[in-house]
Amino acid sequence: ASSPATAPARPRLPARRPDAATTADRAHANTVSIVAGGTGSTALAAVADLAAVLDDGDAFRVLPIVGSGGAQTVRDVRLLKGIDLGIASARALTLLSGPSGIGRLDDKIGIVTKLFNEEIHVLVRSDAAFATLADLAGRPVAIGEAGSGTALIAGDVLDKLGLSVTAVTLPTDDAIEKLRSGEIAAAVLLSGKPVPALARLPAGPFRLLPLAYAKPLQADYLPAVLSATDYPGLVAPGAAVETVAAGTVLFTPSWPKGSDRYKRIERFVETLFPKLAALQAPPRHPKWRETSLAATVPGFARFPAAEEWLRKNAPAPVSREQFERFLASRRVAADDTATPADREKLFQEFLRWNETRERR
Repeated sequence: ASSPATAPARPRLPARRPDAATTADRAHANTVSIVAGGTGSTALAAVADLAAVLDDGDAFRVLPIVGSGGAQTVRDVRLLKGIDLGIASARALTLLSGPSGIGRLDDKIGIVTKLFNEEIHVLVRSDAAFATLADLAGRPVAIGEAGSGTALIAGDVLDKLGLSVTAVTLPTDDAIEKLRSGEIAAAVLLSGKPVPALARLPAGPFRLLPLAYAKPLQADYLPAVLSATDYPGLVAPGAAVETVAAGTVLFTPSWPKGSDRYKRIERFVETLFPKLAALQAPPRHPKWRETSLAATVPGFARFPAAEEWLRKNAPAPVSREQFERFLASRRVAADDTATPADREKLFQEFLRWNETRERR
């Protein structure tokens, strides 16, 4: 008897691969680009930390973009296509709003979170006779690169103090060399301490000039100090140099809710906010310890996705008793907060203190 006929075997088809368009769409949806500072800046170091902590292969990625300083960052986020977020000082956002800048921003920019403070550094030669910022009047002073956050903030501070200098726009390394040769009287830099370019300077040739927290600065800036721990080659052991600082923010265009760009920022918020504690631990930049997700930025609204995350996940509102415990832990009396800037600084410290307690 003949054997029954067998059905021919079906050929095995190769596994279906996603087409290039689908792969590109997925990569685009899972990647956020962040522009910040320039090479060696604290803001760019913060973006590198975000990439290190948040990157999850193809599932999520942070793409750092080297910028040209805070003022240009604001312009880039506002005007260029393809940039999702930026880091700049809140003061830069205010100064660039209106007809003299790039137009109204409070309805076009959303704050994801307030980050940290960046200090103003005024570098002079050790053999210079300058004792205060006022001694630089009429002299050539490097105020950072054209369009940088340093140039914008330095100009604002000088205007508020009624001080006129011969402004020179230079990158930090070039400014240090011209200061060394005596071609300029001082170099100004706005960046979070310690700044690598200054921290590596040897003892002897240079020192930091104090910038007093004068009344004209108190509405828009915060008091700060630079110590020998920050800059062993520029500050004597046990000494401190008075200066002022500007608060920086992580911000994004005000995308329409439900749009693809909005969803991308929403996913970034949901990835970043739960991992703040990891960013505040070594080996990440110590400036992350100043970040408080609950902090507000006067004049600008929080991005709705960030506001929604905080509403769902933030701890219960703080009580007067908690605030009193915080004051006691810092040995600070309520009447020590005389100026609005002092009160704001103390409140932000309190928010960070309370967040730390909640995470334990």
